[in-house]
Formats: sequence, structure tokens, C-alpha cells
Amino acid sequence: MATVPAVEKPPVVLPQTPAVHPKKGILSHWRLYAAISPFYLLFLAFGLIPVGFSLYLSFHRWDGLGTMEWAGLAQFRYLLSDSDFYSSIGNTLIIWALATFPMIFLAMVTAVMLNSAVRFKNVYRFAYFLPNVTSIVAVAIIFGSVFSTNFGLMNALLQAVGLDQVAWLNTPWGIKVAIATLMTWQWTGYNAIIFLAGLQTIPSDLYEAARIDGAGPVQTFFRVTLPLLRPTLLFVLVVSTVTGLQSFAEPQVLLQTTANESTFSGGPDHAGRTMVLYFFQQTFDNNDFGYGAAVAWGIFLVVVIFSIINWRLVQRRSED
Repeated sequence: MATVPAVEKPPVVLPQTPAVHPKKGILSHWRLYAAISPFYLLFLAFGLIPVGFSLYLSFHRWDGLGTMEWAGLAQFRYLLSDSDFYSSIGNTLIIWALATFPMIFLAMVTAVMLNSAVRFKNVYRFAYFLPNVTSIVAVAIIFGSVFSTNFGLMNALLQAVGLDQVAWLNTPWGIKVAIATLMTWQWTGYNAIIFLAGLQTIPSDLYEAARIDGAGPVQTFFRVTLPLLRPTLLFVLVVSTVTGLQSFAEPQVLLQTTANESTFSGGPDHAGRTMVLYFFQQTFDNNDFGYGAAVAWGIFLVVVIFSIINWRLVQRRSED
């Protein structure tokens, strides 16, 4: 029987899509780029350009009005031997430690209580978050009255329990405790809301399994809650380090200006002069904008170093 040869089908010719020129593709979305351009323009004008100019300025001597003079690395060499700058670093670290660790503890306890609350949750969250959105100038003025030597609430409480008055805003450690207390009050609620968000991501099945195994509230917290909250704890610690090491308005407004001292002096014996206050003192009191820029870059380096140290410590504990 004769076989019929197979008939080959003609090849299918797909229509060719016209190539889009890259420039034409970008220009076709110009409306989208125009919509997001204000952010980048503002960031360029108030972010990148000032940062670049401050780096350029740190290599010059300039009083803000006259002609810039090239100084090279001289100002950075002086910064490395500046005892006042190291003193401001010490003040900042002490205030940061006095404020950050109690604040993290109180924020975590507050978050646990908010997470277990049944009624009025939103009211509690608003109440704890309110200090963070309150004007820092108003808060500093109120805390100045609280820590007043003669008529302050703190000394009234000390006298009520039979203790002597403390000149909070006239002694080095009293100044640091007052500033740290203000910062703790301001940031506890904010970080409590962040911890609360982290707590709500923990599955409830883990808590039920812990209760079945006979774990109490303390064991459940340290064996279940705290390990799963370590990413949130890392975030809070790094953010608190960055904000705490850049404290400015708290000591500046709380200590105010005396007859013979600068606004940025940091009170008696410069006990409250933080790194940023020292930067403002050099820049605007001494009109040394070049050295002020060098101090600003020194502050940036200190903040980066301590943020990395905190990140490494928490990360190593989580790996263990």
C-alpha cells in the first residue's frame, strides 16, 4: 500500500515587536519621575550638598564671612588632641548609658503589659506615645522645674522621705541624671510601641506550648519572648544609640543660659556639654566653621563606631 508523504507545515512567523529605545522608554515615564522628584530635589539640596560642603569646609579655616583658608588635615589633627572634645564624648556616653538601658527595660515592660491588656488598648498606646510628639522645648522647661534646687518636685520628694536636697542642675552627676531622666521619659513610650509590634508577631502557639510544658511567666519571657524579640531589640538599641549620641535640645534647653556662660556650655563645669553642643559652641560661639565641620565628622565617626559595637554585641548573643 502506497504511503502518502507527510506535508510539512509552513513555519509560523511571529510578529516582531518594535524595539523600544532606552531613552524613549525613560521619557515615556516622565510623569512618574516628576511626581517623585520633589523628594530627591529636597534631599539633594538639604542633604547631600550640605554633607559634601561640610566635608569640604573641614579642610578650611573660615569664620563664616571672610575668605576661606586651606588648612588641610590640621583641624583633624587638632581634633585628635582636643581634650574638650574628648570630655564631650565622655559626657555624651554617660548620659546615653543612664538613659538608654533604663529606657529599654521600661519600654519592654510597658509593651508586655500593653500586649496583655484587654480594654482601652488604643488609649494606653496613645498615652505612652504622647511624650515623643510633645515639644522637646516645653518638656525641657517642665523638667527644669522638676529638678529645681529650691522648688523642684524631686527635692520635695527627697525631703518627704527625710533626705537632703540635691542641687540637680548645679552638680556634674545631677546634670547628667536630669538629662538622662528627660530622655528616658521622652523615648520610653515610642520604643514600647515598637516592642509591642514585635510581640504581636510571636505566634500564640508557642506560649500555649510553654504553658503545657510547665513554664511560668518568667521562664516564658526569657525562653520564648526575649529570643524572638532580639531583632526588634537590635533595632531599638541601634536607633537609641544614634539618637542618644546626638542629644542637643535636652541639655541646651534644660540648662539654659547663665550670665557668664554660653548657651552651649553645658552648665557648670561643662557637665552637660554633649558632642553636638560642643559642635555648636565651636561653630556659632567661636565662629570657627571649619573646625566645627571637623567636629561634626568626628561625631559621625563616634556614632558609627558605637552603633556597630551595639549591633555586634546583640547579634553575637542571638547567634549563641
